[in-house]
Amino acid sequence: MSAKMSATVRYSAMRLGIFVGCFLVMWGLVYFGLVPAGANNSNFFWVLLLALVVSAPLSLVLLRKQRDEMSEQLVEKVDKVKERFNANRSQEDGA
Repeated sequence: MSAKMSATVRYSAMRLGIFVGCFLVMWGLVYFGLVPAGANNSNFFWVLLLALVVSAPLSLVLLRKQRDEMSEQLVEKVDKVKERFNANRSQEDGA
């Protein structure tokens, strides 16, 4: 796996890990009655929603460095694609 891909995979895995951790914590809080349970047996979806709401700002703060690294790599890749596109276009214009 290339270094460029590993930053994306690492960020995604860390983000998923934060979500899973939040899901387990929220499940425990609902199970012990510290957070209200979902209505009409919708506990799973309620806990899923709570985990999404809690994990999003945590990921934003905790994964800032990894997100910046991934962003830089994506910008470099897009710039290379643009350069190749412009080179191909100039070759077609010359022909």
